[in-house]
Amino acid sequence: MRSTRRELIKLGALAAAGAALPMLAMAGGETVPVARAARPLRILILGGTGFTGPFQVGYALARGHKVTLFNRGKRPSPEWPGEVEQLHGDRNTGDLSALKGRQWDVCIDNPTSLPFWVRDAGKVLKGNVGHYLFISTISVYADGSRPGITEDAPLAAYKGKDAMAETRETLMADMENLYGPLKALSEAEAHKQFGGKVTVVRPGYIVGPRDETDRFTYWPHRVAQGGEVLVPGDGKDPIQIIDGRDLGEWMIRLGRGRHRRHLQCGRSARSAADGRDARDLARKASGSKASFTHVAPQFLTEQKVDLPIWVDRSEGPYAGYGKVSNARAVGAGLSFRPLATTVTDTLEWFGKQPAERQ
Repeated sequence: MRSTRRELIKLGALAAAGAALPMLAMAGGETVPVARAARPLRILILGGTGFTGPFQVGYALARGHKVTLFNRGKRPSPEWPGEVEQLHGDRNTGDLSALKGRQWDVCIDNPTSLPFWVRDAGKVLKGNVGHYLFISTISVYADGSRPGITEDAPLAAYKGKDAMAETRETLMADMENLYGPLKALSEAEAHKQFGGKVTVVRPGYIVGPRDETDRFTYWPHRVAQGGEVLVPGDGKDPIQIIDGRDLGEWMIRLGRGRHRRHLQCGRSARSAADGRDARDLARKASGSKASFTHVAPQFLTEQKVDLPIWVDRSEGPYAGYGKVSNARAVGAGLSFRPLATTVTDTLEWFGKQPAERQ
């Protein structure tokens, strides 16, 4: 289970009296002590250089684990020179030869949205990994209209001709209809390939530093700019988010535990995660004098206004997506850093990006 900040401070005091604990770098240059794992693991991360992957790697190394990355080698990983084994291949073309004949205690599958990626990985890794963790999405559910969705709710059905023939191109061409069903079939393929050694994690919106989608980043950045800010509805629509660092670190902790078939994660709607709180925190963190003008969701929908990380949750197919149950995940050790930390660190990270990126 992830230590709270207060517990980490206590750990730091204990470390001063004995052997020093390894330190994990945080945003803003801060470091916090991380306790070594009782049993170091050999961890294979499929992907690992995008959004949550680097957080997984950093935390795993701080815990004393051995990390191997498998990806196309398109993104350099300067954070870990000499510390992380780098294997290259391409799952899209079936090139997984670098994984053959190797064994790991844990495999974390970060980027998969296509069932044939899981099938092909299973052909190579079956019998060679002790625990397969698959990052899915709450979009797998057939009915997102009701609050309190649990992991046992029915999943979206695939209505195409051949799921194994779907590609990145066909997925991108029809994301609305294919993304959830293909993720659901990817989950099913994971269970088929790895049997009872699978844990499926279903996050909602993943946010924070390193997020290239800008869905959440838009709001603290826009508020920091000041002026009049258009806000959908009364500002109380619940959204469920998880900081990419919380997700990444939790995935590493899950690797050492027993297999759990499905776990969905995100702040609960009662834990200060709605859009109004995020905007107020952004105004405070940036010293902005922004004012908020609230506009009825129905009007925005009629005018086809597209606002990041927002959909009308008063009714319709997404009404339950801000109130998905996270009880099972919290029981499995999921914890959250303060929303204020996520907002502040996101602003700081985005402010350091090149001018053309901003």
